[in-house]
Amino acid sequence: MQLGSPACPASVARRRLEIAGVVQGVGFRPFVFKLAKEYGLAGYVVNTSRGVEIEVEGPVELLDAFVTALPERSPPQAEILTLTSEPLPPLGDSTFRIDHSRAVGRAATLIAPDLALCSDCLRELFEPGNRRYLYPFINCTNCGPRYSIVTGIPYDRPSTAMSKFAMCAECRREYDDPADRRFHAQPNACPDCGPRVVLVDRAGGKIAESALAIEKSVDSLRNGEIIALKGLGGFHLAVNAKDQQAVARLRLRKGREEKPLAVMVRDLAAARQLVELGPEVEDLLNGPAAPILLAPARAGHGLARTVAPGTDRLGVMLAYTPLHHLLLRKFGGVLVMTSGNLSEEPICIDNDEALRRLAGIADLFLLHDREIYVRSDDSVLMRMGGAHRFLRRGRGFVPRPLLLKDDGPSVLALGGELKNTVCLLKGEQAIVGQHLGDLKNLASYDFFRENIGHLLKIFECEPELVVHDMHPDYLSTQWARDEQDRQVLAVQHHHAHLVSVLAEHRQGGPAIGLILDGTGYGPDLNIWGGEILAGDSRGFKRLGAFESLPLPGGDAAVKAPWRIALGYLYAAHGGEVPGLPILQGRQVEPVIEMLRRDLNCPQTSSCGRLFDAVAAISGVRSEIAYEAQAAIELMEAAGGGLERPYSWAISDDDAIFRLQLSPMIREIASEVRTGAGPGQVSRRFHGTLVAMLTGAAERARRDTGLNLVVLSGGVFNNRLLLEGLLESLPAQGFKVLSHEKVPPGDGGISLGQAVIGRRYLADQGQID
Repeated sequence: MQLGSPACPASVARRRLEIAGVVQGVGFRPFVFKLAKEYGLAGYVVNTSRGVEIEVEGPVELLDAFVTALPERSPPQAEILTLTSEPLPPLGDSTFRIDHSRAVGRAATLIAPDLALCSDCLRELFEPGNRRYLYPFINCTNCGPRYSIVTGIPYDRPSTAMSKFAMCAECRREYDDPADRRFHAQPNACPDCGPRVVLVDRAGGKIAESALAIEKSVDSLRNGEIIALKGLGGFHLAVNAKDQQAVARLRLRKGREEKPLAVMVRDLAAARQLVELGPEVEDLLNGPAAPILLAPARAGHGLARTVAPGTDRLGVMLAYTPLHHLLLRKFGGVLVMTSGNLSEEPICIDNDEALRRLAGIADLFLLHDREIYVRSDDSVLMRMGGAHRFLRRGRGFVPRPLLLKDDGPSVLALGGELKNTVCLLKGEQAIVGQHLGDLKNLASYDFFRENIGHLLKIFECEPELVVHDMHPDYLSTQWARDEQDRQVLAVQHHHAHLVSVLAEHRQGGPAIGLILDGTGYGPDLNIWGGEILAGDSRGFKRLGAFESLPLPGGDAAVKAPWRIALGYLYAAHGGEVPGLPILQGRQVEPVIEMLRRDLNCPQTSSCGRLFDAVAAISGVRSEIAYEAQAAIELMEAAGGGLERPYSWAISDDDAIFRLQLSPMIREIASEVRTGAGPGQVSRRFHGTLVAMLTGAAERARRDTGLNLVVLSGGVFNNRLLLEGLLESLPAQGFKVLSHEKVPPGDGGISLGQAVIGRRYLADQGQID
């Protein structure tokens, strides 16, 4: 048909649109279908491995309106990263249709994260007479599993864990109807054709199934028993959060002595009874990502005291799967809902795996027969400094990409040892994977390798470079060096921290970096962790650092802050150690002898270790049961305020300047000896850090002329320090960037590593 013929008037045009981003599994095709019908346009929409392709035909003014409306009115969980358009000759189509998905070249589209149960499905779940009444796997286009069940792109049922469930006639009708809420909802199912739950004992013997399995699970929870529950991205361990003995039994069996446990409630009203919430955090808590939110605990919340000892905050999340809703509606209370694993191991995802690994923890197992392909722990966030900040990024957010400033070659970055994540750069997209945990054992290492394999497969990517941390003993470093035939690059830990902030804000730098954490391997073979850097993705310079102080026993001292305190006191007092309450009754002399002879006492500039030392000296915590416990409890002791700083100074040390800590250590020791309590010490200590780091930034600005400051490192999970610097630095004229899209700790460094690696390739292997 020729343009201008009677059947195809001159005002009619046709266009091909290609859309990339999160546009599969979020109701995008039915949205396009309805929008085209609304504008009276013809053509088709189809999922491809590159995203969504649309050919649309009609009057030019209506085509223009349609293209404008696509990003403005797209489904809430969709994210359009690119939209390209090219003209085509009109074909004279008279209808608009949805075509079958097809593969077109390498995968470029993205998969939606797993989504919390939507309000429509929640209403139907508890609607007597609805055919999905009380069905634990109800879902629609707007909610349910996505990333955790997918094996390939395009995102269609044969490429998901639902491929083994043949839809019944009624589910098929919904699935095929563009006007239905379940049109092409890949996990669509009902009690007649979908997954089922079963309750079993530790040996796998069936106790009950379907509704009776949920009833008996609730009875067990009320009796203080521990249930291993198969969730969306893995197993949870659930127990009555108000039962002190049950919580203590869970801690003992799981090997989690004191680290706070998350709790789950049925709705916002129940959450408000436990924690203080504002409108911003309520929207986050009740949104499709449904993360764990750390919020101030209300007095008299009624939970067992061992749920979250030593902190004034509770980790709260709302029920986000239909199975959670069914349990909590019937249970009527609050459940501890913690990761289904032994401490330091990956979360379980497979029924047999759970029965094997969790048999020593759980009394009963609430299982189902829908497979989980991608392990994904719950995300954890906290509101600080006027923004939501990640402590852990996982379910609900992964694999949603970060859009980078520039395009370039594909790079895979492996993160560090603690709180590991990996990052894949593909085009302008940075796909930061889910929290994998600490790479300190074989199970975690296997999870690390499994995750990389899935990531590369699902996004059909062959990276040109693999980037790893500079530390030679990390398992990720060994994997890169021993198991890869690709080019590899080692990147310094704190350089990666600096660049991770620039990358997430789409900034090129250079910038001053205030990088504060517990441990990072320096090029000088020393332990870094309190660093003032200047740099960008091409390289960095160490401008300054905290005073290096001895760490008696090396890594062994990390579990015993009193040993760190002893080392710092010894150095600050010129080899003399003042008598302090925390040293009474301890084996002090062997440690002092180590210090005198400089045996296994590496020097460290770590800010994390400084927190440990001050926590011990002030009497807050002399030994810890989990990472950063001393620092967290020291922050809590301050009660939310800052006071006048202790003495501090900046001195020059060869090529860098040093922030002198010894004057502060001496003053704290003296103050404690005269009766100062932990609260006073903590308020002054935090005030000192804010003043000292602001002074360090000013010194760095004089040395470099830079006015942009980035804040990164696990210490910036400390709200007093973060908020203090976000106030003091701008007051001195600095522009400040901090993390909002990835965690400030080691869960974010893979992003920085990857961007450094891409710059390395662009510079033909030249990097400072």
